[in-house]
Amino acid sequence: GLNIELEIHSLTAELESLKNPQGLGLSSHLDGLREENAKLKYRLNVLKRSLQEERSQCSKTMMNINQRLQEIFGEAIREACPDLENPPLAVTPNQQAKFGDYQCNSAMAMAQMMKSKGLKVNPRQIAENIQQNIPDNELIEKTEIAGPGFINVHLKRSFVSKLLTNLLLNGVQPPPLESKKKVVVDFSSPNIAKEMHVGHLRSTIIGDSMCRLFEFLGYDVLRLNHVGDWGTQFGMLIAHLQDKFPNYLTVSPPIGDLQAFYKESKKRFDEEEDFKKRAYQCVVKLQSKDPAFIKGWNLICDVSRNEFQKVYNCLDIQIIERGESFYQEKMTAVVKEFEAKGLVEMDEGRKIVFAPGQQIPLTVVKSDGGYTYDTSDLAALRHRLFDEKADIIIYVTDSGQGTHFQVVFAAAQMIGWYDPNVTRVEHAGFGVVLGEDKKKFKTRSGDTVRLMDLLDEGLKRSMDKLKEKDRDKVLSTEDLTKAQRSVAFGCIKYADLSHNRINDYVFSFDKMLDDRGNTAAYLLYAFTRIRSIARLANIDEAALRKAAETTEVLLEHDKEWKLGKCLLRFPEILQKILDDLLLHTLCDYLYELATTFTEFYDSCYCIEKDRQTGEVVKVNMWRMLLCDATAAIMAKGFDILGINPVSRM
Repeated sequence: GLNIELEIHSLTAELESLKNPQGLGLSSHLDGLREENAKLKYRLNVLKRSLQEERSQCSKTMMNINQRLQEIFGEAIREACPDLENPPLAVTPNQQAKFGDYQCNSAMAMAQMMKSKGLKVNPRQIAENIQQNIPDNELIEKTEIAGPGFINVHLKRSFVSKLLTNLLLNGVQPPPLESKKKVVVDFSSPNIAKEMHVGHLRSTIIGDSMCRLFEFLGYDVLRLNHVGDWGTQFGMLIAHLQDKFPNYLTVSPPIGDLQAFYKESKKRFDEEEDFKKRAYQCVVKLQSKDPAFIKGWNLICDVSRNEFQKVYNCLDIQIIERGESFYQEKMTAVVKEFEAKGLVEMDEGRKIVFAPGQQIPLTVVKSDGGYTYDTSDLAALRHRLFDEKADIIIYVTDSGQGTHFQVVFAAAQMIGWYDPNVTRVEHAGFGVVLGEDKKKFKTRSGDTVRLMDLLDEGLKRSMDKLKEKDRDKVLSTEDLTKAQRSVAFGCIKYADLSHNRINDYVFSFDKMLDDRGNTAAYLLYAFTRIRSIARLANIDEAALRKAAETTEVLLEHDKEWKLGKCLLRFPEILQKILDDLLLHTLCDYLYELATTFTEFYDSCYCIEKDRQTGEVVKVNMWRMLLCDATAAIMAKGFDILGINPVSRM
């Protein structure tokens, strides 16, 4: 495939050079060139066709139909209007089936572009011109021009059917990767000795799902937990530890409730002058790496880590801890580097850095000589770029930190650490979590909600829901517990991921456990039902496998056709999320797939049963294959969202 593409590339370049021969006024020479040109064009078309065939046959990966149509229309537009610089390329799935399957609406935008150059052209004329230049291809049945210049595309049913067979034989495979990029995702990142709160929950769920998407697509992903494990608060915590458990160096201190411990030490810090002084001395000792203080620091971090891990275990999160303390040594070097390039200014004893286009400076050294978040974030970014050699770095934190990251990224570009056209460094922000009263999410007494309490309540609510449906009467205890966890944690994740992350989000157990509408509860039930269709018809894996190898997936009924096309949109959905990191698109897609499947199942019989005996009389095999393909895509979608369906529910 690659060799063909390279040859196509060089031939195209050769053709271009033949188009404008420099002052060669010899007609015989021109004839020679024309002949040469015709030969090259012929060879080019042969190559393009073989590339297409190679794509559609050997491809174990799923084809992105939208992208393929963009290639085809891109070529047609270049042929139709060779003089337009960067013509707009717009291909979208059609909203109304009667107009076809996809639609290219570039003609209107192109007419606008030409108008701005003083050329008046009717967009319909442009559309016709594009239509005439559509190259030979494997997937378009016919095109029609509608309205002001929309080009409606009808796909070949046989082609869609072939792609579905590929999907059934190879499983849900990611689209081909051009190069294996290194991705760093910085997410979750709670603070040691403080409770994880719902903001961390959002970051954890969204970040984990982004990682799962990159991993499925074949990238090399590093999941980092940038915990707050360094700073002045450790002075008061260690001072309090020394008073409360003086033998902490030899006997492990039973700090059960770190919250209470933190509050006690904070109270003393605010009220007792001596204690405050000692706390500051402890910070100095800790920063000079005194072994006794490092031990105390480690003990406190461990208690916190165990608390965090309980949450990660519930939600099935893999993450590597690399806290602020990891970058301590590296911060000094970063400050020196900025100073060496003359980018540091003094401001009332502080060292600050102004980045181009940013109002707020970064404070890299405080007046007391200490470092700040700005310094540690710069050091972390530098390490991820140079030591981890990341091509993509994503920070998943609340939108409130958007400006901070903008300034950090601008400073890193100014000093030449990365070029945004080459390396993608991005802050993926998210809104606040609100209670059902649309106010800040708090307990009745006004405290922050503890995450473990929240997850426990989710488990309780999910069990109530299952019992309400009498599932406890049909499922074994083990299956019931599995279903309980699947529904509880699946619903908490899906409720978060199915909203645009940029908006604030109202947390409501009632809404997320409702099995009507776009919720995990609905999708998990739908999925279990789809999976059970083959089981109830006594069709096993082997029979489905054989059918996939021998039965053509017919798409004659319009509900079969609609479902088939919906299944094959999966790669383009993933591509869109890769571009904008908005995971609710995947949730919307899964919900659309489930409802499209229901329409199909209601109008197209898959199994005929005898009215009297209930025995299976007739099985429609290609429809069973459509059920199977739907389950496969849903399972992969769940996997990317971090939702774990169970076989019986």
